[in-house]
Amino acid sequence: MQVCVTLPVLLPMLGAATSVIVGRHASLQRVVGVVTLAAACVVAAVLLVAADAHGPVVAELGGWSAPTGIVLVADRASALLLLISTLVTLAVLVYAIDQRISDYGRETASTTFHPIFLLLSAGVSLAYLTGDLFTLFVAFEIMLASSYVLITRRTSASRIRSGMTYVIVSLMSSLLFLTAVALVYAATGTVNLADLAGRVELLPDGLKTVLALVLVVVFGIKAAIVPLHFWLPDSYPNAPAPVTALFAGLLTKVGIYALLRTQTLVFPQDHPSTLLLVIAAVTMVVGALGAVAQDDLNRLLSFLLVSHIGFMLFGLAVYTPSGIAGTALYVVHHITVQATLFLVSGLITRRTGTVSIAQMGGLAQTAPHLAVLFAIPAITLAGLPPTSGFVAKLALLRAGADAGTAASVVTGVVVLASLLTLYAVTRVWVRVFWGAPKEPLVDDDPNDELVVGTARSARGMYVGAASLVVVSLVIALFAGPLSAVTSRAGADLQDRGPYRSAVLGPDEVPGGSGPEPVATVPDGRGTAPVAAVPDGPGTAPVAAVPGGSVAGAREGAGP
Repeated sequence: MQVCVTLPVLLPMLGAATSVIVGRHASLQRVVGVVTLAAACVVAAVLLVAADAHGPVVAELGGWSAPTGIVLVADRASALLLLISTLVTLAVLVYAIDQRISDYGRETASTTFHPIFLLLSAGVSLAYLTGDLFTLFVAFEIMLASSYVLITRRTSASRIRSGMTYVIVSLMSSLLFLTAVALVYAATGTVNLADLAGRVELLPDGLKTVLALVLVVVFGIKAAIVPLHFWLPDSYPNAPAPVTALFAGLLTKVGIYALLRTQTLVFPQDHPSTLLLVIAAVTMVVGALGAVAQDDLNRLLSFLLVSHIGFMLFGLAVYTPSGIAGTALYVVHHITVQATLFLVSGLITRRTGTVSIAQMGGLAQTAPHLAVLFAIPAITLAGLPPTSGFVAKLALLRAGADAGTAASVVTGVVVLASLLTLYAVTRVWVRVFWGAPKEPLVDDDPNDELVVGTARSARGMYVGAASLVVVSLVIALFAGPLSAVTSRAGADLQDRGPYRSAVLGPDEVPGGSGPEPVATVPDGRGTAPVAAVPDGPGTAPVAAVPGGSVAGAREGAGP
């Protein structure tokens, strides 16, 4: 089973290499991409079943044990998000293949799209599974390097300009992330997340707060929380529809997952965070109001994406098992729905030749199947019963209502943002699908997907979008079992014990079968041993370790 933990990363990388080798044969590249992602979906499902039944599955790479070596960990939360993300990636690839995104008017297809697409999938999988901060940084760099290529594939000046905004902001966040990793290592002597959970507790409160805030800023930029969201509405709408769908569905959620993992495992709290509650409320409202003001369909969806990042942040800010479980459930729901809406937006703009809502109309008469594909994810995003969005928001509202006065106030903001979301998608429905049909605009740009290829069938594009609609319906249909899984995942994240025991071993985790981890604190001259702390019937042995950092490695760890 340990080998399975590495496969969601290795399979896309091997698929990317194979895709480069067969680059002269576009049809073979497509087959390689679909088969690779289908296999990754199967592996992710196996990991989820194993993690839910037996606890976290850990793979130690290179024969080095934690905390010295690199480990990959699949627990309930990471395995669940890995499965839904891989399913979405596969559906988006099917859509992109039929859209001929790799052609863009060329006589022969580009050889770069499929390898880069698979590398992006590998980066996302590594971000979910990694057990240390530096490898998380590497995962983000794999994702960002791949996304740079995908978002700048289109060649007009305005598109390159918006793509450069994305690139510059991402590079700045990467530099800040690397700085944060260095600060954490300097303060604790480790970057292993399970080991950090014990070592950070021994740091002064001020230093802990600074490190936590730096990571919130880093992951906040990547997740596009307000006021760090400014880059997203200008960058995403200008990319091709499948690229935008993939970015909106996955990349921002990886940022939320990184926040969820680090804030619960490394910087836990036993009460709601006022700062995160305020940020969540502002993010929800600003994103929703921005969406209401848009005429560009893709920009409207981008602002709604920002707004709903606030919903996920709200569950984390509550800092209770039910709130964290609500965040996990909301991420699963939103990955699917947001990607679907951007894929459907691509179909709409392809048919109408414009992204302006004011210039559309009457699609319910001319394309009723397209109206259905939009309506289902739209009402799901708005949270109307009995959709998965309703179940996820109900979980967040219950968690907020039980978490005290401040969280209860923000639950009112959740309701307000939901109503604004409903208004925004209703406005799209009325202007795009009702009224008299309008003639499609003509766009002769061969690098644009708006009306290119309207004479041929778009069956694969519809299959890709429809498959995600089906996934969202399945999530709603099996909301009970899924909620149970996310509840167990939330309890694990809050408890921290199962994760740490799986990575470090029970002998190294307080409450396990062995002694307390060894610890030292700086005394100004070097290191001083920490006094033994009562641990039930006896005391935990403590020993000083050179270097002025906390030591919690297993005996025999390392080379």
